[in-house]
Amino acid sequence: MTRWINAEEVASLLEPGMRVFVAGATAEPRAIMQALEQKADACAGVHFISVPVPGVNAGDFTRFGQQANATVFFTTAENRDSINTGKIDFLPLQYRAIYDYLAHDANIDTVIVQLPPEHKNGVYSQGISSDFISAVVPNAKLVIAEINGQQPSPGDAPELPASRVDYAVQCECPVPGLPAVEITAESAVIGRHVADLVADGDCIQIGIGAIPSATLAALGDKNDLGFHSGMIANGVMDLAIAGNITGACKQLDTGKIVTGVTLGDESLIAWAGETPAICFRPVNYTHDYSVVANQDNFVSINSALQVDLFGQVNADVLQGRQVSGTGGSVDMMRAATRSRGGRSIVAFGATAAGGTVSRIVSALAPHTAATALRTDIDYVVTEYGVRRLRFLPLRARAEALIEIAAPQFRDQLRDEWSGLA
Repeated sequence: MTRWINAEEVASLLEPGMRVFVAGATAEPRAIMQALEQKADACAGVHFISVPVPGVNAGDFTRFGQQANATVFFTTAENRDSINTGKIDFLPLQYRAIYDYLAHDANIDTVIVQLPPEHKNGVYSQGISSDFISAVVPNAKLVIAEINGQQPSPGDAPELPASRVDYAVQCECPVPGLPAVEITAESAVIGRHVADLVADGDCIQIGIGAIPSATLAALGDKNDLGFHSGMIANGVMDLAIAGNITGACKQLDTGKIVTGVTLGDESLIAWAGETPAICFRPVNYTHDYSVVANQDNFVSINSALQVDLFGQVNADVLQGRQVSGTGGSVDMMRAATRSRGGRSIVAFGATAAGGTVSRIVSALAPHTAATALRTDIDYVVTEYGVRRLRFLPLRARAEALIEIAAPQFRDQLRDEWSGLA
């Protein structure tokens, strides 16, 4: 039977040696986290594990005191220094592998999560953030749920029996959101290039940021698009309302929008909670290779920090420091290239630092990890054009990438490549 307590009482449930999973995205239990921060001594010896979403969740468990420790799978602006100094452990895993790790190898004994109110007698919906909850709850000895009256309860999402919740905390909190990003002139050009690679009836996966937003905005002339992704943003809602996304051509989940979490503003959160066409699914479905690869004409659209002339993609490390996470891009890239008619697209601005640094480089620098291998690459898009590398031999793919690099760096890249090849 569930026992209702105050957020301040959660600290008394924690003990040294516990491995505590804290839900991220819009399921982050913020009232409980704020209460724990006020009683940081109660977190001594507790190991927190979380998948924080940059821009939504801080993921900085050092605020619970010097004797608290943590493992995370994404670097955020708030936890980056603690990761780089070794106070928080960063574990590089693809999204699908994170799910399996949490389910089978992480030895989670306590789960803290935010849920909507019971949507039927004795049953909670997992709400609009169903990514990893199903991985951690089955083996947990203790489940603590923050029940938020403002959290939507969508019609098609995994459920959690109320009997599985050991302790519950009542709260009324705004659901964590993600503000819209500005679509720059550069990202608009890139978005149009990407949209040109998408055909009517394709099923798309896309992330968050200026280029994904610009791409979604450029898809307004497409018909019967499908959507299967780890997250949905406002641009997906706009296309669905306009009738561009119907899912009519999907082999799996026909007519449905499949996602794991919702990352957008208040209008998206409300729409996602009341739209029957949206299916919320955990990561072992949204990012499962066999599921995605069996969706015909699947188009994976992801970003990068750098691509080198071998075709290696760096999406999470700069100057030897972790700045993001490996995420689910490689899961999607590999599945897309096995989908019948599928395509994988990596899109990014050709330069950084005000045009002074090329994002297409001759080779990834020392101490830089490759997020995706050169064998994973398919289409590459910058504001200077589109090239398909997948079936190009080594020298040809280098030249293709140089052709869509910023003009001021092309001669330098050719010179550097001649010294490598």
